[in-house]
Amino acid sequence: MDKLCGMADLPRHLIACLESGKLALLAIMVSAGIVLQVLACAVYNNWWPMLTVTMYVLLPMPLLFFSGSDSYSLIPTEGNSWVGITKFLTGASVVGSIAIPVILKHAAVICWGALAMELSSFVVFGLAILLYMQMSSQDEYSVF
Repeated sequence: MDKLCGMADLPRHLIACLESGKLALLAIMVSAGIVLQVLACAVYNNWWPMLTVTMYVLLPMPLLFFSGSDSYSLIPTEGNSWVGITKFLTGASVVGSIAIPVILKHAAVICWGALAMELSSFVVFGLAILLYMQMSSQDEYSVF
């Protein structure tokens, strides 16, 4: 009989290596987002795009303060009004992360290259957050 090769069939040291690789990929993605953020300012000698960093700092705050559970799911299981407030504030931070560079470009404060780097930094950070949420949702082989 053929068995499907899954994570349970692998030795423990190989599973730990794969989990470390996921964590390293997450660290590389966050570092790349930071580099893109700084390059958007340094290459064009204009530090106005750093306003977006305030939104990156404010983005996880509603989840930390209002989520009320140890799970990373934003889908409410019961009728909790704090979940709605959390979704609203997180959405406002995400929209602000995109809107700040777009408004700066519209006001001719930054150029197209800085806007492209800012938005690509946002995409890289967003992918890193999604990867972290996917890694945290795995019960069997969780890193933390």
